[in-house]
Amino acid sequence: MRKILVVGAGQAGLQLALGLQARGHDVTVMSERTADEIRGGPVMSTQCLFATALGHEAALGLDFWADQAPRAEGLGVSVAGPDGGRPIDWLGRLRGAAQSVDQRVKTAGWMETFAERGGTLVIHGAAASDLEWFSRAYDLVLVAAGRGEIGAMFRRDAARSPYAAPQRELAVAYVHGLGPRPEHPDVRAVRCNLVPDVGALFVIPALTTSGPCDILFWEARPGGPADVFRGVRDPAERLRLILDLMRTYVPWEYDRAGAVELTDAGGTLVGRLTPTVREPVAELPAGGLALGVADAVVANDPLTGQGANMAAKCAAVYLEAITGHGDRPFDRAWMESAFDRFWALAGPATKWTNTMLGPLPEHVLGLFGAAGTLQPVADRFANGFDDPADFEHWFYDPERASAFLAATGAAG
Repeated sequence: MRKILVVGAGQAGLQLALGLQARGHDVTVMSERTADEIRGGPVMSTQCLFATALGHEAALGLDFWADQAPRAEGLGVSVAGPDGGRPIDWLGRLRGAAQSVDQRVKTAGWMETFAERGGTLVIHGAAASDLEWFSRAYDLVLVAAGRGEIGAMFRRDAARSPYAAPQRELAVAYVHGLGPRPEHPDVRAVRCNLVPDVGALFVIPALTTSGPCDILFWEARPGGPADVFRGVRDPAERLRLILDLMRTYVPWEYDRAGAVELTDAGGTLVGRLTPTVREPVAELPAGGLALGVADAVVANDPLTGQGANMAAKCAAVYLEAITGHGDRPFDRAWMESAFDRFWALAGPATKWTNTMLGPLPEHVLGLFGAAGTLQPVADRFANGFDDPADFEHWFYDPERASAFLAATGAAG
């Protein structure tokens, strides 16, 4: 039995802690807040897990809300035209349903489960100086918290981090009362609405503290016409601005939002994030080591919805790496090897996200257009959210894209 510390109580940290606990390890989790404080606090993210990540939760018996959260059976893409219409509009079918559970619900529930199963839960914010002592008291220190002094211990990997500043301004509202899309009234789907030179609006069916809901999520280009949220603190005003932008740029989504209201006073979030990959191992002043977990070391813009998915996948990779290591010491070589296994998944997700943040090449725009008439193209794009590595085979290279379209059209 190994003695392991997990700093941070989010998707990755708690999933990993619960998995290690189930395999007989002595696990301590450090969290800045209690379960009740998290459950009653503001929303923290726009998570939507696809089939692979959901499978990792299910394998550990942690899919507590699978029968309560709405099941998204598809992923739709609409591109706004200058006249308020949709020159591109299609719905891709997912091979396995996606689900979104408010992190307040999941984190609080998992924290309580961890404690009920005998885990040690410490409510205290960890500083870098604390980790020096922890590295001597535990066989392994895992850092799943990426903000502040703790996050700064992991050095930026410049070769894998092309951006030095946030690429989008983010605004989120959890709402009740959103109507269905009239063209697909019986289909729950994640909706991606792209507005050239403005940003994007995502609509995500979810489960929150007060039951099923929808998440309205704007990704605004900095300095553009949708960059209107900085300094706005009032939740009602944030929702009003989100709806105003919907009316102006994506009226087909606004048309079903006439009865929406915030799920609760904490149901909004605004912020910005600089996409950054960090070196996976932090060396402490006296020589101790800590291994970074998920977005503590790979933080992508949420444009492609990979944050929570990569967190679940990282937890699964590290769980197997720790379990398979036996009684040997967790040295730097092992830590780097464990991260390399994770990067095999996170690297393709990072490449795809960074591609989508930049100007889209002509052949990619052609793929978006073709998906409106070729269902296999729409389906393959939708399922890329679950497996971003698949984009390497048909998405980035114009010749491969052309060959894929030709083969798909011929088959159709």
